[in-house]
Amino acid sequence: MRRRPLLAAIGSALVLAFQPAIQAQQPAAALTGLVSSAEEPVMEGVLVSATRDGSNTTVTVVTDADGRYRFPVSRLAPGQYTLAVRAIGYELGQPKKVEIGGPTTATADLKLGKARDLAAQLSNGEWLASIPGSDQQKGQLLNCVGCHRVERIMRSKYDTDGFLTQILPRMQSYVQQSLPIHPQLRPAERLMEEQGEDRIEIYRSVAQYLSTINLSTTEQWKYALKTLPRPKGAATRVIYTEYDLPREEMAPHDVIVDKEGTVWFSGFGEQKLGRLDPRTGKVTEYPYPTHRDNFPTGSLGLRADAAGNLWLGNMYQATIVKFDPNTEQFRFWTLPSEANIDAAQVNMVSPQHSDVDGKVWTQNNGFAGVHRLDIATGKIETWRPFKDAPKGEPHNIYDVIPDSHNNAYFTDFRQGQIGRIDAKTGEVSLFQTPTPRSAPRRGNMDAQDRLWFGEYRGDRIGMFDTRTGQFREWKLNTRWSAPYDVVLDKNENAWTGSMVTDQVTRLNTRTGEVVDYLLPRSTNIRRVFVDNSTTPVSFWVGSNDGASIVRLEPMD
Repeated sequence: MRRRPLLAAIGSALVLAFQPAIQAQQPAAALTGLVSSAEEPVMEGVLVSATRDGSNTTVTVVTDADGRYRFPVSRLAPGQYTLAVRAIGYELGQPKKVEIGGPTTATADLKLGKARDLAAQLSNGEWLASIPGSDQQKGQLLNCVGCHRVERIMRSKYDTDGFLTQILPRMQSYVQQSLPIHPQLRPAERLMEEQGEDRIEIYRSVAQYLSTINLSTTEQWKYALKTLPRPKGAATRVIYTEYDLPREEMAPHDVIVDKEGTVWFSGFGEQKLGRLDPRTGKVTEYPYPTHRDNFPTGSLGLRADAAGNLWLGNMYQATIVKFDPNTEQFRFWTLPSEANIDAAQVNMVSPQHSDVDGKVWTQNNGFAGVHRLDIATGKIETWRPFKDAPKGEPHNIYDVIPDSHNNAYFTDFRQGQIGRIDAKTGEVSLFQTPTPRSAPRRGNMDAQDRLWFGEYRGDRIGMFDTRTGQFREWKLNTRWSAPYDVVLDKNENAWTGSMVTDQVTRLNTRTGEVVDYLLPRSTNIRRVFVDNSTTPVSFWVGSNDGASIVRLEPMD
């Protein structure tokens, strides 16, 4: 399997036997077993994964309070499987196979040993918890995790000058859809970001800090490595299904599920729309052309309109893309010349309520603007909400989300604001989040016209009631949760995912109860999607730098 640093396959500690089917009051199991170690005779919260030979699909369950895991019969077809685990601080030996099938339940008791390289197992969030420094200093690393892991920095040996003159300028030269295996150069600087000496001062501060926490002056870190606790209770009652995509450079940024249960995903670094059949694991790609030669490729936001058409933001191609799944045909709209500057960046396209007035909203990171497309005429209007902002004040309109009347709401990532554009008058209003500079990022509007959004630097789920103008916030359990996006399900549970901790969080908005589900491997979570047609609901997310798509099914 590709890129599974935290999953070690089962070695000589595997004990394979067979026993009669488990008790009738429990679901029939294809495979079960106990997980233990010398330090912990009973290990709750260990993720156990099973991958059938020749399959791109991996199923994962979690051990309960008795240290037992169970794979339901319905989830593992007969065949040979490789087993693996995720348990911070522990590992297994060399790969071995287990045979599933027949009339009896297979049993594999797993004995774990202490990890030989704990640092390789740490999530980005655990690195942030481990390193010394102020929250402001650590928070600078949240700018890095979109393209690579924090571990990469911590293992480096660059001194202050190396960071200042080589690494930071080079990182700034890449666009955010870059991966270590597929970097792309930025064509121009955004107009409302720090420039010149202001940027150099930021570089200098970051360079000095990073050189004190990496391996530039020592062979080993001078601080203890801290880990998050394993899942417990409700967080263990879950089944994960992960679908590996056929190419390592595939980056499924946004993942959504249509009414037929087909999974669609945007290609973050490539001019391709992807489709996954979750029943078979088959992946189909639909390529589409570029519209600006020698500019970075790839799309970010993927959303559907009321008719089921799919819309993409083609980023540095500065193009709005529409795809009809029935005809499998694309349609394109490019920005007008005055908005189509070198830095133009159309990330999010929002057609959810285009049936109201025939218009689709989008944003432009190149100059912190908002656009509105008239589908019938092709005319594109432009708003620049911050054109009169003080010189040097940074702004970043990250997402734009329409309400039921197709008024536009946008998030200002840099200044912690929610903006509103009246669809009829064009008037712009701004609303400050209760937590200052919380970095509102992506969001979704619910049926009551409440905007749910992730506060990336505030470790909070935010809600803005567009009818009353009131905010509400819920602080998440884990520091450095860095929620990217939020969606409300049919049960009034709010779901989000962390780019930093590999956790998916379910918040009961009525009681405040929070469950943090740990994903089976390192997962760069972006857009989150909930399929309300299932009971319980199903949560979907792309592993943006892991070339896979993950489905999470809570059992309660």
